[in-house]
Amino acid sequence: MGSRNRSIRFKIFLLLLLPLLSLSALWGFVLNLTMGDAQSLLRANTLYQTIGVTSTDLGLQLQAERVRSAEALTTRELTEVLGGQRARTDRAVADFKRAVTEAGDSVGDDLRLSVQTLNAALDRLGSIRSDIDGGISSRLAGLNEYNRILDGIFALYDHMVSVSDLAIFQQASSLQGMGMAREYIAREHALVIGALADKRLTEPETAAFTEYAASRKFLHARGLAGLDVSLRRPYEQVFATEPFLTFATMEARIIKTGTPPPAAAAWHDAVEKLTARLDKIGLTASDTLASRTSEAATATVIKIVLAGGLGLIAVLASIIISVRFGRRLAGELAGLRAAAVELSQRRLPDIVARLRNGEDVDVRKEAKPIKVSGSAEITDVARAFGSVQRTAVRAAVGQAALRQGVGQVFLNLARRKQGLLHRQLALLDGMQRRTHDPDRLEELFRLDHLTTRMRRHAESLMVLSGAAPGRAWRKPVPVIDIVRAAVAEVEDYTRVSVGAMPVSAFDGTAAADLTHLVAELVENATIYSPPDTGVQVRGDLVSNGYAIEVEDRGLGLTPEEYARLNALLTNPPEFDLADSDQLGLFVVARLAERYGIKVLLRRSPFGGTTAIVLVPRSMVTEQTALEAGGGDGKADLPSRTRKKALAVVTSGTHAGLPRRVRQSNLAPQLQESPPDPEPEPPAERSPDEVRDLFSAFQRGTQRAREEASEEGP
Repeated sequence: MGSRNRSIRFKIFLLLLLPLLSLSALWGFVLNLTMGDAQSLLRANTLYQTIGVTSTDLGLQLQAERVRSAEALTTRELTEVLGGQRARTDRAVADFKRAVTEAGDSVGDDLRLSVQTLNAALDRLGSIRSDIDGGISSRLAGLNEYNRILDGIFALYDHMVSVSDLAIFQQASSLQGMGMAREYIAREHALVIGALADKRLTEPETAAFTEYAASRKFLHARGLAGLDVSLRRPYEQVFATEPFLTFATMEARIIKTGTPPPAAAAWHDAVEKLTARLDKIGLTASDTLASRTSEAATATVIKIVLAGGLGLIAVLASIIISVRFGRRLAGELAGLRAAAVELSQRRLPDIVARLRNGEDVDVRKEAKPIKVSGSAEITDVARAFGSVQRTAVRAAVGQAALRQGVGQVFLNLARRKQGLLHRQLALLDGMQRRTHDPDRLEELFRLDHLTTRMRRHAESLMVLSGAAPGRAWRKPVPVIDIVRAAVAEVEDYTRVSVGAMPVSAFDGTAAADLTHLVAELVENATIYSPPDTGVQVRGDLVSNGYAIEVEDRGLGLTPEEYARLNALLTNPPEFDLADSDQLGLFVVARLAERYGIKVLLRRSPFGGTTAIVLVPRSMVTEQTALEAGGGDGKADLPSRTRKKALAVVTSGTHAGLPRRVRQSNLAPQLQESPPDPEPEPPAERSPDEVRDLFSAFQRGTQRAREEASEEGP
């Protein structure tokens, strides 16, 4: 069997075994001897470029702040110069902490402890400054606080000098001693600056000054002895100059007399010139030592390369073999990945989208096999993906056929139900024309109302099946008529009150669907609120359309439920037959999506729910357009629907019908309780007047049906 049919595990084993053996046998010994030295040198160079440079600047800024603080401790005055110096110190602290982060793994365990100790000391800067500003610290105590921070910096330097090259280590240690001597000069300067203000040094300050001077001399002597000629010569030249000699003379005088020098300017000038030259020499020497460290690291790396030549040849051979197998394996996996990605992200979603749009899909043509070559496992996975693809396509086609069949069932049932309901409405009209009894007419009217609600439910099935509305009008329909017609299609319509609305109209082609949408929301409001509460419907023109609000006084919903329902209304999913409890909301969502209407549910200030329907401006006709069309704006609404809507939003009975009083014809002994005194009833109509009234109503409804049939699609 060729290598092409080998398993992935076998190929990975071949890919890793040879390089591992080569690296372990040929490079292990060389790395163990020389890599440690190279890493130490490179680490020292990295630490110098990051922590070393920033800590040096931090030490200089702390020394400058210490001098300014000595003046403030003597004069008890806070100057702008001190504030500016503190700001520069804070920037140096930030740079140092950032450099520690940049150094990363170069900071070993031994150095990390020193860094943590220094950071803890730096964190005390705020309290040190507060004590100085508040006059709590004495001059020597305040300066000693800064000295402790600087001691932490020099302790950090001690741990940074940890290279394996002995010559470099000796030079680094000597330079560190010279730097510490420079710090003692700065400490002497801070004491003298503070003493110049009151012309005296206290006994503790004199003792401290003497200690600083002795330490400075010792460190200079030891440092010069350890430096090689090239690094020592600049220091010897500085020690022979006038600034150092002047400084040394005044230093000896202060130790002897215990008083600051009388010539303050001479002290300032000598110290500033001396420290400037020492700082310059120290920086140059540090750069020179860093260069030597880098050169030593490079030399060590060269040794490693030369010593490991044979190992390198073996590694190259291993790499060539590994690359060959790796590229082949990567190509096989890439082909399988590309096929899987194309299947999951393009082909299957495209098939599902086409099925949702009602297109026919050929399973055999669309479920093409995935063509990949390579290892046995990869070809097996490809065949498995092909099987999954065919199964998924068949399932999607089956689901689409099922949804289409269910939708067709909805549509057929709805159309049959609509036909029966239209016939039932016709029979009701005939019965109303033949009936003269007011009570019978009222019962027929209620039956007519129930039939209208049944027609809305049939139209809901048509909406869920995706069919277009069956009723439309050419001219705009007034908003108030649409709202009243919607209220008329609700069972508990007597609880609904319609507020005043600006005179506007909606597009007649959408009037039936808008009526249906509002009716579903009003019915939800009546169902999910106590039966003794009312439902308010109001509307108003807004900047981007017409807003209709339906507000109930129920218990409301939780914020999570509002969010879920609003998501359903914004992006209606496919209707789930198992989720029939929210049939009305699905219908509202589908109708809103059809016309670009926005529907939002939110909590009412009264504790219930407010549904806001925003009809876009493109579907709204304002008052001026209605008036230009002539009439009162109601001519385009079907007469039967408008008259029925006007009737159901009155006092609860048909306009003009006599109101019956419960138990009014019973004997007083049989009544449950004495009836409340009734107001003086209006004069009753005669039977002939009642017959004429309902005959007129019947003729009006007949004309409405005729007009609706003429204006329909």
